[in-house]
Amino acid sequence: MKILPRTNFTGEFSIPGDKSITHRAIMFNAVAEGEADITGALLGEDCLSTAACMRALGATVETDGERIHICGAEKLRDASLDCGNSGTTMRLLMGLAAGRGVHVRLTGDASLSSRPMERVAAPLRLLGADIATEGGRAPVEVRPARLQGCRVETKVASAQVKSALILAALGAEGETVVCEPLLSRDHTERMLAAMGARIRADGCEVHVRKSGLRAADVRVPADISSAAYFMALGALRGETLCRNVGVNPTRAGILRVFEAMNVQFSLENERTVCGEPVADIRVKKSPLRAVSFGREWMPSLIDELPVIALLCAFAEGESVITGAEELRVKESDRIATTAEMIAALGGDCTATADGFVIRGKRALEGGNVRSHKDHRIAMSGAVGLAASARGGEIEDAECVNISFPRFYDLLG
Repeated sequence: MKILPRTNFTGEFSIPGDKSITHRAIMFNAVAEGEADITGALLGEDCLSTAACMRALGATVETDGERIHICGAEKLRDASLDCGNSGTTMRLLMGLAAGRGVHVRLTGDASLSSRPMERVAAPLRLLGADIATEGGRAPVEVRPARLQGCRVETKVASAQVKSALILAALGAEGETVVCEPLLSRDHTERMLAAMGARIRADGCEVHVRKSGLRAADVRVPADISSAAYFMALGALRGETLCRNVGVNPTRAGILRVFEAMNVQFSLENERTVCGEPVADIRVKKSPLRAVSFGREWMPSLIDELPVIALLCAFAEGESVITGAEELRVKESDRIATTAEMIAALGGDCTATADGFVIRGKRALEGGNVRSHKDHRIAMSGAVGLAASARGGEIEDAECVNISFPRFYDLLG
């Protein structure tokens, strides 16, 4: 994909639905009593993997554009499930299958099969789950077992680990308390509470008791992770307005970074939709300054770090990002591939064990970017090329279909 430079970038954008919320709305309604409609859903490849898995388990899942109709399965059936490239699908299904007492075998593509799964399997075993991995990775086998609630302290602040434990706890005897070191995104807690689960959040702890679910319609807000690319272009080259974006505080860490970097932005038409805070986000061209932040900010902005690092490459001064070792186990090693992407554009970025040191240049020349088949590297690279002096090409550009199938259309 060839991206030409733009000296001015201005527009209003309707961003696809939030991927995290779409995954959960499909999965939770597929095991709930009754029928539900999900509107504004993201039907990228990852969420389609979740839909296919829930059909294989016995639920009715029908898609029509950005609308999904679901009729929950009274009892899940044993199945072999292909999760594609979706880590969320595999990790959440490990907990769901354990809590529902079904026998499943979870597989994925080469990228997903290289990612760590013991970080989910090990805490699930504390509840009594019978889970086997292959060298800590997929394929993963979950066999029926009796679960007993207990207190589980997770080693990482991960919404996927927390959500898997919560889903298992819905089928465990007694109370389960999930405690994480930092508060990760809380879409699971919000949605399950609305569906009748016996769940209570208290800071970094979530208390869960055995309970069933009632189907609930969900209107999915736009994904701030996807909006981030157009927000970044507004800050670099003009003015952008992204409509109906979810601004849940556990997800909106990029706005905190914007404040620190002197990005001019505003939240307009703020409201609550299906329990999630939503706003239109306007961003204007700004004189960027360097920023430094660490581990305490990571849970709320981990997916946006490649594009944040790119903004730092255009900022005045030296930026230092630490505590981001989680990036090493994404679709690519995003610490290495982000640094490579910035260097390919003519920037100055040094990868560290847990982050980056970025020396801003205010202007980047452009060049050719290798996506490593990682959707977030491809989209961050596209932003950098559009804001560069001469543009360039993105290799394996089609990987954006994982989370943002219309990205290049909107960019055009």
